Amino acid sequence: MTIRKIAQIGHPVLREPTREVTPDELRSAEMQRFIDDLVETMRDASGAGLAANQVYEPVRMCAIEVVDNPRYPYKPRIPLTVLVNPVLEPVSDETFDNYEGCLSVPNLRGVVPRHVEVRVRALDRHGEPIDRVVRGISAGTFQHECDHLDGKVFLDRVRDTRTLCTWAEFDRFHREPFVERVRALVARYGE
Repeated sequence: MTIRKIAQIGHPVLREPTREVTPDELRSAEMQRFIDDLVETMRDASGAGLAANQVYEPVRMCAIEVVDNPRYPYKPRIPLTVLVNPVLEPVSDETFDNYEGCLSVPNLRGVVPRHVEVRVRALDRHGEPIDRVVRGISAGTFQHECDHLDGKVFLDRVRDTRTLCTWAEFDRFHREPFVERVRALVARYGE
């Protein structure tokens, strides 16, 4: 496995919609090695997720995992999930305000409205179908990663730029009230 370089905001690869992965591509040893690299890079950077185009591969694929993540101790566990050609569909119109950051936008956080429940349809790394509903703060993580695959970063969804802050200022002024809201979401949905 190889830890790959993560594209930073301003690089064109982050703004281009990704292309779907074909079944033959997905089965290839090369693509399976890439998936291993994607997961290893996400874990090395302590990310909750990482999209393929964030490591300069413009394919419609992302990895998501939250297991004792030091950057996001308030997030519930998400077992390693690889989404290939994902499609998200809101289950309701209800949203919540999510304070987000991104490995491609270092040291910056901001409030993004996210759907509380989304249906996720995709393939896993072995080509098996995934069809499930994800709720709460975890739904925000899935939406964030899938946005990357459409050429969007969280900054595109920030409605009030006054919420933008560094990690240090988030910790100092915004973390505590945000974590209280997250705990209420987790208590409601378990996710």
